[in-house]
Order: sequence, then structure tokens, then C-alpha cells
Amino acid sequence: MPIKVMLAEDQNLVRQGICNLLGLTDKIEVVGQVEDGSEVLDGIQRYQPDVLLLDIRMPKMTGIQALHAMAKAEVKIPAIILTTFDDHQLVLEGMQAGARGFLLKDVSLESLVNAIERVHQGETLVQPAITERILKGLSTLDSGFKSNMPIEELSTKELEVLRLMAGGYSNREISLAIHKSEGTVKNQVSSILDKLGVRDRTQAVLRAINLGLF
Repeated sequence: MPIKVMLAEDQNLVRQGICNLLGLTDKIEVVGQVEDGSEVLDGIQRYQPDVLLLDIRMPKMTGIQALHAMAKAEVKIPAIILTTFDDHQLVLEGMQAGARGFLLKDVSLESLVNAIERVHQGETLVQPAITERILKGLSTLDSGFKSNMPIEELSTKELEVLRLMAGGYSNREISLAIHKSEGTVKNQVSSILDKLGVRDRTQAVLRAINLGLF
């Protein structure tokens, strides 16, 4: 069965372009569209999507505000933020609000489908192009963590895995890169999350940036 996707985007041309792009694959079905973050909760109830594609900037309610509204309503649909990445702070806030993926709007069909599939499977994905700019631009921003929060020291192997996580690589891709089984990588990722005191891969990358591990 195709993965059901709802798109929240205020610009008609962008919205239609993404829908037309996803129409080229039988892996994804766009089941609904809304034009503002204020329509997201009603849209989720109406269309019952598996994954939400969410514009970060919308006029009445932004994508970030929509994520907060979803959390308050205990709606747990995984969301991918779509951005032109003209504001580091907004992307950071989206991470802290619980977005599971971040993609530039000029993403290819292959990358978009891959992102939707991975987020649907429970992974967190940050496009490498976004990660590079985050690592360069977030040093002056407040990541939401206190620098004096103690952590358990990461091993050399765990630091290697963490850097690959920051690059947006999946467990399978990391396993190929470090020549370990996918199960071993999964265990290392869990250990990293525990040691950093965070709940997911995105928060792990943010904590690592805050601690100067990169």
C-alpha cells in the first residue's frame, strides 16, 4: 500500500509542484492538501495521513506552531519540514518542536520519497545540505540545552556514528560506512541517545553541537 501523505503549503505553485512530483511514483499517495498551519489538525482528522509534509512559513499559523498544536492535541503523525533554509533559528525551532525530517524545497523525487519512507518507518532524517549549514550556522543560537548538563563520555566509535547521524545517514548507510551490522549500529545509536540524555537522533545532533563535539 502506498504511504498516505498530507501537504501543508500556502503557495499554490509549490503545492501543485510537489503533488505533481509525488504523482510520478506509486509508493506515495497525496491524500490531502491544506493551505495553512491552522488547517493542519482538521486536515489530519479528515485525511488520516501517514506522514505530514509541512511548510515552515505560512501566514496564519507557521509550520512550527502547527507542530506545537499537534503535540498539545497529542497527534503523533510524523512531520517533515519543507524549507528554503533562509533562517537557521526557524529550522532549530522546528527540531525542538518535534519535526522528524527536514528537506529543502528543491529536493529530488528520489530524495523526497526516501525521506517519506524513512520517517514513516520511525527514523529521523535531516538532509545533508541542511545539516552542513546547521553545523556552520548554529554556533550563535541557543539550542535549548544547558552546557553544564552532565553526559556520559562517548566512545570513539560512538562519536563516529554520531557524526554520520549528523550527516543525515540511516542506520543501514552507517553500517555500510563503518563495516558493522545494522543491529550493532542500532545499539550504538541507542547508547548515544542514552548518554546524551535525548529522545531522538535530531536532539542528539543538537546536543552534540551544543557540547562542541563536532
